[in-house]
Amino acid sequence: MPTKTLRIPTADGQADAFAAFPDDGERHPGVLLYTDAFGLRPELEARARELAEHGYYVLVPNLYYRHGPAPVVELPEHIGEEIRPAVIARLLPLLEAQTTEDALRDADAYLGFLATRSEVGAGPVGVIGYCIGAALAMRTATAHPGQVAAVAGFHPGFLVTDEPDSPHRRVPELTAQVHLGLAEGDLSPEAISELNQALDAAGVGYSTEIYPGTMHGFTMSDTAAFNPSALRRHWDRLLSLLDRTLS
Repeated sequence: MPTKTLRIPTADGQADAFAAFPDDGERHPGVLLYTDAFGLRPELEARARELAEHGYYVLVPNLYYRHGPAPVVELPEHIGEEIRPAVIARLLPLLEAQTTEDALRDADAYLGFLATRSEVGAGPVGVIGYCIGAALAMRTATAHPGQVAAVAGFHPGFLVTDEPDSPHRRVPELTAQVHLGLAEGDLSPEAISELNQALDAAGVGYSTEIYPGTMHGFTMSDTAAFNPSALRRHWDRLLSLLDRTLS
């Protein structure tokens, strides 16, 4: 499975990124994968490799490139409950420093990069996000309705907020098909209802689903939240979505 470490020009500098793709010399649908709050690390590189094995060119950028190459803070091999608060405390200022405008400029650069790759087909792309990455995926999909055909978010954060630029307020511009796999407690019932109403009004195909018995972060095997059965469910939903929208 070929992989590359890349530097992608953006409006604000150079974003380091990881890419994985099939080793067959053919062109394949592009997938932009946004990481969770812990950022680009071996767990996400393995996720990209596994997805590439199903026939996709997968690009995973460093969310925090403005502050340095990944990892911007030291991460343990396993992020247990005892160390998680300290790690989040170090990352939170970096998250809070990124504006919606930053995210949209980055999305332009990442999708533009995929469009230039000889390994990537000319059709639409999919965008995936985990945790905070789900909000970035939704922002990317709503800002590029002609280019993004599928958007998936798992254990999402910050999809529905009180802010004027909350991702759910841009859903009327969405054309992509959507799957959102939530942990128990990720969103309140009221927030889920508001999000579903926006998706209904947009007229897109979607599913929002609470994965039973899960904690926030359930797909990540390097954290205490990992749930193997929920990860398998995630793969079932994700691959089905990508197959029907990008193949």
